[in-house]
Amino acid sequence: MIAGAGAAIAAVGGCALFGPLGTAVADELTVAPDKPWKHAIGDPRGSDIASTVGKQTEARFGFMFKDPPGYGPPDELLQQLAAQMGEPTGAALENPDILSGEVFLGQFIDHDMTFDRTPMPEQELDPKGLVNFDSPFFDLASVYGRGPDLDPQFYEADGMHMRIVRTAEGVEDLPRQDDGTALIGDPRNDENLILTQLHLLFLKFHNRCLDTRLAKTLAEAQRLTRWHFQWVIVNDFLKAVVGAELVSQVLQGSPPKPKIDFYKPVDADRPMMPIEYAVAAFRFGHSMVRGRYTLNAAGAAPLFDPTSPDLRGNRPLPAAFEIEWWRFFPVPGAPTSPRNQARLIDKKLAIPLLNLPPTVVKDPMVSLAQRNLIRGKRLGLPAGQDVAKMMKMKPLSNSELGLPDPGMPGWAGKAPLWFYILREAEVRQGGRRLGPLGAKLVAEVIVGILSCD
Repeated sequence: MIAGAGAAIAAVGGCALFGPLGTAVADELTVAPDKPWKHAIGDPRGSDIASTVGKQTEARFGFMFKDPPGYGPPDELLQQLAAQMGEPTGAALENPDILSGEVFLGQFIDHDMTFDRTPMPEQELDPKGLVNFDSPFFDLASVYGRGPDLDPQFYEADGMHMRIVRTAEGVEDLPRQDDGTALIGDPRNDENLILTQLHLLFLKFHNRCLDTRLAKTLAEAQRLTRWHFQWVIVNDFLKAVVGAELVSQVLQGSPPKPKIDFYKPVDADRPMMPIEYAVAAFRFGHSMVRGRYTLNAAGAAPLFDPTSPDLRGNRPLPAAFEIEWWRFFPVPGAPTSPRNQARLIDKKLAIPLLNLPPTVVKDPMVSLAQRNLIRGKRLGLPAGQDVAKMMKMKPLSNSELGLPDPGMPGWAGKAPLWFYILREAEVRQGGRRLGPLGAKLVAEVIVGILSCD
């Protein structure tokens, strides 16, 4: 692993150097037909995917493990558990091994995996995305859209360079519409101003490949940018969150070849997205999100706070929020303090995530923890212990997980898969990286999908 995720992207991009969430992942699984499609908006009370896709049929989504039954503890227990998962940011909760840049890179990776080109009216008619779905290859479709012919608004007049603009304050920014929303391939990448600037770095990297003549055509610049993105996913992101030893196990030999035990893409041209991954395993990053971030020497800003200037996106980038990337990723020769460490992977979420603002969610369920737990139940996820058995691992007991069982018999001696993965990381790895089950799920799906490309 070289000096932090994307350090080379930033270096070639000619901007401040910068070094995986994913903080918010796959909330687009369920979308109410009467609501606009937007990240974190949906109907967590119903499953229009599990009932149609089922355990035996793969389309956009499917199950890695079809034998275990769906785990359905009472909603009241899930609500009680979610209410206990909030914790303010503090030094004792910080991960000494992972900086916060990895969290937002994970969100960026997720958006690239779940990019959907379906026009908005068709999305509303077909919220399951079973017919129109762009396969989850790591092809930066969130950056390039459909190309300069069909999405010229993302490109300069030459049809090769990506559009970058300057704000009234002189700050480089994404091109925007009059209402402030970004003109980019995936609008979710403008949800917060940290992710906004990460997306911008990929545009700069692409353009720098052309400006330095490393690439002479659009296709060459896209290929170089995609290859580097994929390299960063394997050599930086995965090694940080699952460990280098597991990466070497799922990618063996020279040149490396994937060794996958459980994830089966089904169709290499249209790999299936496992619900166990999208709704549970890759949501580990939610626990890594801080409530506040120090962006530059001017100070810190909250991620969500309606009472003060915060980092919500969908607006021109303020000069005061321009990021010094060494605070998010390790960069050679840059200061090492103060930097934004990620929070530990554990059962606690930063308080703002338990009270999401209306710009993020449009329904009364404002707790991200509650949304994750309820959605997992509605979509028929198996219990964490059942998945562990399918993966030939000794499961953690509810006592080890800290669930009040058998005092509350509704748990039936099991735990929701998402909660299990968070607590497994905490119990097995001290929260510094994913535990055996979570790490294996994440590594196999990412490497498996990458190997199909």
